[in-house]
Amino acid sequence: MRSVSFVSSCLAALSSFAAAELNLSQPLLSRQVLPSTFKPPQVFKNANLVRTTNLDKAYARETINVIIENIDSKPQAEYYLPFDASLISKVGGFEVKDKKVPEKGNFKVEIVEYDTESSTEFYLIHLPTPLAPKEQQTLSITYSILTSLFPVPASIGQSDKQYVQYTFSAYTPSAYNTEKQKTKIKFPNSDIPDYTSIPADLNADNKADPQKQGSTFTYGPYNDIPAGAEQSVSVRFEFTKPLTHASLLERDLEVSHWGGNLASEERYWLANKGASLKNHFSRVEWQKTSYLSPPTSALKALNLPLHPGALNPYFTDDIGNVSTSRFRPGKKEALLELKPRYPIFGGWKYSFRVGWDANLSTYLRKLQGDSYILKVPFLEGPRIAEGIEYARVNLRVILPEGATNVKYSTSVPIIASTTTLHKTFMDTVGRTTLSLSAINVVDDLRDRQLIVTYDYPWTAGFRKPIVITLGVFAVFAVVYVVGSLDTSIGKKKTA
Repeated sequence: MRSVSFVSSCLAALSSFAAAELNLSQPLLSRQVLPSTFKPPQVFKNANLVRTTNLDKAYARETINVIIENIDSKPQAEYYLPFDASLISKVGGFEVKDKKVPEKGNFKVEIVEYDTESSTEFYLIHLPTPLAPKEQQTLSITYSILTSLFPVPASIGQSDKQYVQYTFSAYTPSAYNTEKQKTKIKFPNSDIPDYTSIPADLNADNKADPQKQGSTFTYGPYNDIPAGAEQSVSVRFEFTKPLTHASLLERDLEVSHWGGNLASEERYWLANKGASLKNHFSRVEWQKTSYLSPPTSALKALNLPLHPGALNPYFTDDIGNVSTSRFRPGKKEALLELKPRYPIFGGWKYSFRVGWDANLSTYLRKLQGDSYILKVPFLEGPRIAEGIEYARVNLRVILPEGATNVKYSTSVPIIASTTTLHKTFMDTVGRTTLSLSAINVVDDLRDRQLIVTYDYPWTAGFRKPIVITLGVFAVFAVVYVVGSLDTSIGKKKTA
């Protein structure tokens, strides 16, 4: 059954490749430049809007379900969603679907370029079908906001609880008038010592906000909110977990047809953005708590789930090989357990690399002629309950030497893609390499796939053996020539 699903997904990918010459995963950057005085045309209204913010991870996850209505006399297909200029650089994984028919896939979305004087920028959402006058459509908008939780207080004791603060607007920022809206905040626990209260006269039900139900706060409903209106709100809650942030992840996937191997290597630059230590780190106190395993804001372990059949894992950091790791192979999932050299408290950093091998046949299929299709996860890496955010991910797919006509498809927003040559041992011109870059990626995208198609003629497979053979003959020739040289000093005696 798995092979059938793989083939079906491959065929779907190939049909999409046939539909366009360019890659489907286009950067989220538009060439349209808007002046600072630009205001979206008031051709829509939000009939009903519900925003849900989930704060159970180290980054905020937001979902906006909104019923939009065309109030213009002509069909409209461009919907603007505003963000503060300082916030839009932290938004990641922005996706829009039709809530009623999500199986139709994501809408086309782009960030419009802006005049530097503007304090507001927009995501431009293109509706697949223009919305006729007086018609409605329900949009489901999801995205994450990185580096959005800040520890308050900024310094704590080694065993103290950690509290973080999140600031947002009770009125969901919108470029259009909203008839009715509300915001739900879901916390990881009910320890919420500080929050902003809003008077009852602003609430449509005449109730003071927020309305509490366990670990969920609700602000609203609010009626007749004009476009651009904001109501600043801050909440502070207990989050005694590390705020794990990767400033950079470099991920290499090396495909070897001759060896039937897919070699993966990942290089991490991690930091804990949680509260820093008020006093010096105490190894004695840390050892006392290691047996009880109480909640801590320090990052002390990482678990990397790998595909079944993964082999030869390794774990190194700036000093060298790290022995505090354990590899657990399994039929359903292999698990690589990593333990850094030291616990990573707030403000501390740790860089390391991990790698492993896998059977290439699990990821690669041969198509008609000399064409191949490779299906791999765009993001693997650690899986921890509190989540990890990646400021930037650079992915390289190193294909065999001689591979041509490289194309790719992925649902992860890509900001840059190039195809270059990468020279390794005994190469002639270099191996074809597809390089992709993405920003503001979160571990919720672990299940997203990258599909790469390329042509690899059978004759290209003999390139390396021929080079090795010629190299061996060249060595023998050089040895023979050097051995036949007369290196003696002086004249030879004649009989």
